[in-house]
Amino acid sequence: MTMNSLWVFGYGSLLWDPGFAFTERVCARLDGWHRSFCMWSIHYRGTETHPGLVLALDAAAGASCAGLAFAVAPEAAEATLAYLRARELISSAYVERRLPVALDDGRRVEALTYVIDPGHPQYCGRLSPARQAEIIARAAGARGPNSDYLMNTVDHLAALGIADGELATLAARVRALMDRAAR
Repeated sequence: MTMNSLWVFGYGSLLWDPGFAFTERVCARLDGWHRSFCMWSIHYRGTETHPGLVLALDAAAGASCAGLAFAVAPEAAEATLAYLRARELISSAYVERRLPVALDDGRRVEALTYVIDPGHPQYCGRLSPARQAEIIARAAGARGPNSDYLMNTVDHLAALGIADGELATLAARVRALMDRAAR
């Protein structure tokens, strides 16, 4: 394992909006987890009365999730950790874990990672892709439309050369629903 003050694994909005300074950014893979729209968003991309959906890491045997690992300078680690806890643990649906991540350059690091608590009321891991698209197409919260969150994530994954067919298909469904609604 490579030592650094703090590594952070990003798989959703951290890809395009980390919100903290980093000294290194490397494509990485986390095994045993998959990226999934399995968490109700009642703050950032939805409301309590009209929840949206956000990505979370859901445990699954044989799964892996490609994303980014960010190295944080030792002098910025404490402030970064405080920032991420305020941002990610807003409703305690995520659990903070330090998990082994394989960097594309061959290094292995332990990275701070936010995974879903499947026992939390915001967990919704069994929604069909059609239902996910309906929710994402209409929801909005404090950080804007739920569809922006999805499209930004898909665009940034593509720019990194990371294929995620499920998200690309979901984005196409959401675009079609939004186009229909606009007519």
